[in-house]
Amino acid sequence: MLIETSQPFKPVNFQDAPRFRAKAELSHSGSTFKPVNFQDAPRFAGVRTFMRLPHTRAIEQIDFAIVGVPFDGGASYRTGQRHAPEAIRSMSVLMREYNPALDIPIFEYCQGIDYGDVAVLPGYIEDTYTRTTNELAPLVKAGVTPFVLGGDHSISLPVLRAIAAKHGPVALVHFDSHNDTEDNYAGKLYYHGTPFRRAVEEKLVDVQRSIQVGIRGSVCAKSELDDAKTLGFQVLPMTEIREQGLSVVIQAIRERVGTSKLFISFDIDAIDPAYAPGTGTPEVGGFSSWEALSLVRGLHGLPLIGADLVEVIPAFDPAAITALLAATIVYEWISLLALSKKRS
Repeated sequence: MLIETSQPFKPVNFQDAPRFRAKAELSHSGSTFKPVNFQDAPRFAGVRTFMRLPHTRAIEQIDFAIVGVPFDGGASYRTGQRHAPEAIRSMSVLMREYNPALDIPIFEYCQGIDYGDVAVLPGYIEDTYTRTTNELAPLVKAGVTPFVLGGDHSISLPVLRAIAAKHGPVALVHFDSHNDTEDNYAGKLYYHGTPFRRAVEEKLVDVQRSIQVGIRGSVCAKSELDDAKTLGFQVLPMTEIREQGLSVVIQAIRERVGTSKLFISFDIDAIDPAYAPGTGTPEVGGFSSWEALSLVRGLHGLPLIGADLVEVIPAFDPAAITALLAATIVYEWISLLALSKKRS
């Protein structure tokens, strides 16, 4: 698929965009916004975009956009999440246009693009926040659903800022092994353990319609677990989930969200490291790949207005199984969007 451009034919300077960021400032050639078929060109050929969608920043007449935020300056243990958008895109070429689990031919009902990556500023979290919010704002304002590829979990805060600027406080469904509601890290307000406390303080989420799913693992003090509940979140730890079963959990999520506009934040460490080893702060005892997909599919019909997938680290990901799972989860979100448009 050809893309027209008036840009000069020379490399992008790394001071304008980090080397690990895919730069996309091209206009669309007029073709439909759907993937290249693997029978027309093999999956291993061409520039890597999500599902081989057009790589463009033309947002007219599209329903969703894949946006990378390759930032890991908020990570407190392993780093390398900056390389996740590239890895997830690479594995997404295996995704096809018809989703049999949800019985939806995706691109008969919605169109999408790969918008490229935010021009993050490595080492400067607040500047990266500003850039992320500013780059997402035109998409959200135009009614485009952003599906964001992190990055560490700190990037959820600027994404929610862009979402809430249009929609107001949203229902948050947060899949994670950690609450990410700490107050600070060594006195600093912003890192991947604080985004949802900041989001509550900034009134970006409606905590009475928000829920955290999959919480587990050791903590420094019980107060860390109580903080999320004190803020107003409903919390479903893995111990309860194992006792209740997925169907009860899905129903609890649906009842909590109700008819509110929904944002999903999915930390890949919600998955057991046996299935998703490529992450920054792994915790044993999590969801299997199948359970994760079942949970996401169970959200069909809810008013999804955006989502992010965070904390994939390719360097710790043998055989790219974590990146493949991440790409599949994003694919399921796109399928949910298509299903909603079909029903409406």
